[in-house]
Amino acid sequence: MQFTAKDTPAKIIMTFPQASDLFKENKIDFCCGGDQPLKDQCFEQNIDEEEFLHELNDQYTTWKEEGNIAKDWEKVTLEQLVDHIIHHHHLYLKKELPALSEFVARIFYVHGDDQPHLKQLHKLYHDFKLDMEQHMMREESELFPLVFQFIKSPEQSLLDEIVELNEELEKEHDDSGDLLKAMRELTNGFNAPPHACGTYRVTYDRLAELESNTFEHIHLENNILFKRLQ
Repeated sequence: MQFTAKDTPAKIIMTFPQASDLFKENKIDFCCGGDQPLKDQCFEQNIDEEEFLHELNDQYTTWKEEGNIAKDWEKVTLEQLVDHIIHHHHLYLKKELPALSEFVARIFYVHGDDQPHLKQLHKLYHDFKLDMEQHMMREESELFPLVFQFIKSPEQSLLDEIVELNEELEKEHDDSGDLLKAMRELTNGFNAPPHACGTYRVTYDRLAELESNTFEHIHLENNILFKRLQ
């Protein structure tokens, strides 16, 4: 198959997960705004649509020729999907957020005088950390118990409650996604300056990994879990 400008990033990611790297490089939103056609996003980002599609399809062809197959999240049970989100994404964040906080603080305190943007990075990161910690608590204490209850007893009243809660959680996803985008912009795509020390470089590498894991997390919830519960 060939992707077209009418396809949405959310749909493309389901078929070709590695497209996320190309999307991030070009500021194409595949999680919070993943339902917006690629054509519209290319226009908004002033990207040559034909050239971008050529690169996307070339990468997809190579990926397939290497024998890769995307996991079909539409076919897993809701229990399996929630379990994956908790153990692959929530658990990762619970471990990484406090650990990475120390690195972000360290490079700010050591290099902040020479690199003033690190003060803003420190604020953005800790706003993101607080948002995600509170967000995960809501999902694990409110949303996921409702989902499991609905699976056992699919009543309309339960579904209405889930849909209403999902709308609030999607707004929280938007806010967290905006913070990640701001951090990427501030750090030149998480590329440390040439003179950066080892800690500086490790911090940026871990921020890039945090972004990838979180965008995948949001994608699974917004574009798969929540839509299956509408």
